[in-house]
Amino acid sequence: MPGRLTLYDLCPFLLPWLLTISHRALGDSAPHPSPHYLLPPIHEVIHSRRGATATLPCVLGASPPSYKVRWSKIEPGELRETPILITNGLHARGYGPLGGRARLRRGHRLDASLVLADVHLEDEGRYRCELINGMEDESVALTLRLEGVVFPYQPSRGRYQFNYFEAKRACEEQDGRLATYGQLYQAWTEGLDWCNAGWLLEGSVRYPVLTARAPCGGPGRPGIRSYGPRDRARDRYDAFCFTSALAGQVFFVPGRLTLSEAHAACRRRGAVVAKVGHLYAAWKFSGLDQCDGGWLADGSVRFPITTPRPRCGGLPDPGVRSFGFPGPQQAAYGTYCYTGT
Repeated sequence: MPGRLTLYDLCPFLLPWLLTISHRALGDSAPHPSPHYLLPPIHEVIHSRRGATATLPCVLGASPPSYKVRWSKIEPGELRETPILITNGLHARGYGPLGGRARLRRGHRLDASLVLADVHLEDEGRYRCELINGMEDESVALTLRLEGVVFPYQPSRGRYQFNYFEAKRACEEQDGRLATYGQLYQAWTEGLDWCNAGWLLEGSVRYPVLTARAPCGGPGRPGIRSYGPRDRARDRYDAFCFTSALAGQVFFVPGRLTLSEAHAACRRRGAVVAKVGHLYAAWKFSGLDQCDGGWLADGSVRFPITTPRPRCGGLPDPGVRSFGFPGPQQAAYGTYCYTGT
C-alpha cells in the first residue's frame, strides 16, 4: 500500500539504535568515533634518556574555528592529571614543575607537539594531548619511556630495613628513583635475578627470578614474584631503584684508602665520591669495566664488570659486583669518583 513504511524500510534507522541499546545492556559504552581533528600518533611510545630533549607528537589534521590544546601528565594510581601547557594556537602558557621545561615544537601551524628539555627521571610516564573546541573534545595519549638500569638497594644495616617512604628517599639519595613495575619487568628480561623483595614506585613489593630455586620462593616458573600491595608505613623491604644516563663521568682512583681518604682523593681531582646510581649508569651506558673494588658515597664497596672473567668476581654475567659495607677505616680499596659537566 503506497505511503506505508515496512520493517525492511526502517532497518537502516533501527539498527544503530538497537546496537547502542545492546551495548548499554551489556555494560559497555557505545563505540566512540576516532578523533576528528587530531591525527593518531605513528608511535605511541617515545624513548629518551635523562638529560635529553624529548618530543611528544600531537598534530591536527585540520584546524577548528577556535580551540585550545592542553597537555597534561597522567599520574599513575592517583586518578588525576597534572597540567603542563595550554595553547590557543597563538600563545602558550606552562604550568607546574614540567611547564618550565616544556614548549611547543611549532613545526607548522597545525603542530601542537610538546618538547620537554632536560628530561628527568620522574618525567617517565603517560601524557595526554587534549583538543578542546567547545563541541566535542578529543585527545591522544602517549608514553615517555626512559632508557635506564634497575638496581637493588639495601642499607648497611642489612636487608629489609626500608618502609616505602624510606626506600623512595634512599633511591633518590643514590641518584635514582624507585623503579616502576614496567622498569623491573624490563630489567628481568635483560637478566636481573634477585632473591630479596623490594619496594616499587606503585607501592607493591616484588622480586625478579630467572632461575627458580628454594631460597627464592621455591620451584616454579621464572618471573616477577609479587607480595602485592603492602602497608607503606609499617612493612619493611629492600628497594628497587632506577637510574638513567649521566651528564658527567665516573672514573676510578686506585689505592688502599679509607672512606675518608677516598673523599679527599676525589676532591683533589675536582670530583666527589660516586653514588651507587652513578656507578650503575656508567656501567650501563659508558661500558665502565674495572676489576677493582672501590668506595662509594654510601660506604659500600663495588666494582663494574662488562666483560666477565674468572678473577673479577667469578660470575658468568656482566654486572656491578658488591663487597658490601666494610668498616670505613679499612684501608683496602680505591674509590670511584664522579664529576659533572
